[in-house]
Amino acid sequence: MFNASDPRLADYANLRDVELRKSLEAEHGLFIAEGEKVIRRAVAAGYPVRSVLLTRRWADPLADLLDGLGDRVYVVDDDVMEGIAGFPVHRGALAAMERRELPSVDEILRGAPHAPAGPQDEDSPVRPPRRVLVLEDLVDHGNVGAIFRCAAALGVEAVVLSPRCADPLYRRSVKVSMGAVFAIPYARMTNWYEGLAELRTAGFQTLALTPDQSATPMDEVDMGERAALLLGSEGDGLSSRWLHEADEPVCIPMSAAAMGMGVDSLNVVAAAAIACHSLVR
Repeated sequence: MFNASDPRLADYANLRDVELRKSLEAEHGLFIAEGEKVIRRAVAAGYPVRSVLLTRRWADPLADLLDGLGDRVYVVDDDVMEGIAGFPVHRGALAAMERRELPSVDEILRGAPHAPAGPQDEDSPVRPPRRVLVLEDLVDHGNVGAIFRCAAALGVEAVVLSPRCADPLYRRSVKVSMGAVFAIPYARMTNWYEGLAELRTAGFQTLALTPDQSATPMDEVDMGERAALLLGSEGDGLSSRWLHEADEPVCIPMSAAAMGMGVDSLNVVAAAAIACHSLVR
């Protein structure tokens, strides 16, 4: 029998304590996948399983995945699960997964064989990405997960994160993305100040999304062979440096009537979905 203080379950403790979880997961090189679909997608993408914590009703649906994990499968009652995690786990299953070393931005942009998320045939041709999303300082994990889901669904081929951007493998990011964080390769910049220079060196046209309606509408951009769409933080948008350094400011045209009533922008997830659709047109 297990209880909330069992040291074997330390990977799953206090999942709502964001700061504690960020330090714990970084220290131990792990992340948490929640729910059957997300767990299966993480496994399919090649992330090793450290252990699985689940309630009894999920033992049969996950039996094929649990086979071979031996004593790394922890089956508990619902109240014990809630006591460990700190909230009701409605999807009934959590898996502690091993992180993998992130590729560099250069490797992502070159389409290096080990850069994409998930296993890849070493003999398959490497196709460098043509359409890339770049996130500057988005701090909300749910927004990052939702944007990854939009990017993957609409055909964006890679994501680049600024150094201060939220972690795509944090539990809420993974959950909101429904596992899309495993479906699209991504990398994190080590140098924000020179970040756009690295994109330009790789041949990318940089498009800075702004609510400024004097910018070029996304659907009218003369898109180059390789294009990177820049999205800024939830509150302030893109930094002045990236706005001025980008090749072209772009916007999503807003209703004049709505703007007259003070509705002058979209939230970052809605903006990302619309702009990604135009990016891959």
